[in-house]
Amino acid sequence: MQICGVDDAGRGSMLGPLVISGISINKKNLRKLSSLGVKDSKKLSPKSRELLYKQIIELVDDYYIAKITPRSIDASVKKHGLNELEAKYMAKVVLKLDPDTSYVDSCDVNPKRFGKEISKLSDNHKIKSYHHADSRFVVVSAASIIAKVTRDRAIEKLRKTYDLGSGYPSDSKTVKFVTRYYKTSKSLPTFVRKSWKPVQKILNG
Repeated sequence: MQICGVDDAGRGSMLGPLVISGISINKKNLRKLSSLGVKDSKKLSPKSRELLYKQIIELVDDYYIAKITPRSIDASVKKHGLNELEAKYMAKVVLKLDPDTSYVDSCDVNPKRFGKEISKLSDNHKIKSYHHADSRFVVVSAASIIAKVTRDRAIEKLRKTYDLGSGYPSDSKTVKFVTRYYKTSKSLPTFVRKSWKPVQKILNG
């Protein structure tokens, strides 16, 4: 019985990719994930996440990571279709891993609807969609760690060239970076999500 967990990282960020990742593991090995200390990535330090990332990849039967570019995100936001975009990529992960059952963290206010959408897009795979699945199911917690570490590494790479903070609108360093960049060059780097409200505010002065 193969169980899959799927989660995202970086959904609320003003810049960088939105990462969707999934892991597949035999049901009888779920306890091993718990004994590693796997839990919701938000409750772990960056150092613990990095360490667990390696251990999870060694333990699971398969995993898959998809990165959604700011350009794709902007195109979807224009059509009010960010949830659909995420469902499409989660379905891609499920198809790739082909498990018996998948647990997904729902970004839709209606988890059932979100689950049905993923199932439809993944040749009717069995999907169990919940809010806060990353803190309720260890298999989703593991996926959340893979997604978060991948996303952090992408931001770290950008930080080597730019002083841009965490990428989130709540980070004044990030807002300052985007504002300054736009003021001096009258354009924005490709890694900035132009459809985000805080970015729109900057673009409209």
